[in-house]
Amino acid sequence: MEGDLIVAEWMPSEHHQAFPGVLNGGIIGALLDCHCNWTAAYHLMKAQGASSPPCTVTADYSITLKRPTPMSAPVRLEAKPVEIKGDRAVIEGTLTAGGKVTALCRGTFVAVKEGHPAYHRW
Repeated sequence: MEGDLIVAEWMPSEHHQAFPGVLNGGIIGALLDCHCNWTAAYHLMKAQGASSPPCTVTADYSITLKRPTPMSAPVRLEAKPVEIKGDRAVIEGTLTAGGKVTALCRGTFVAVKEGHPAYHRW
């Protein structure tokens, strides 16, 4: 964590490639969705003064692929809240490889309550 920024590194394997040496766009989308979702859960927990993160689900998200993502080294995921309101958070994320931003994400993530099918599935 760096201020409000939640940071992670991840090393792709050969089976994550779209073509030789380049990370698959679907994998990029899944990485950013998951990283932004956890960022939302953490920041919603803090905003609510809770002792554990709420169960959150993705309401919407979009991915912008800026350039091919090389797989020769770990990728860096960063995400931060841009708006927290009640039970939802809007999060922006980036995926960086080789010092260059290769993908962007913006999504809305919602805390769900008991009775929702995803409630405490993780």
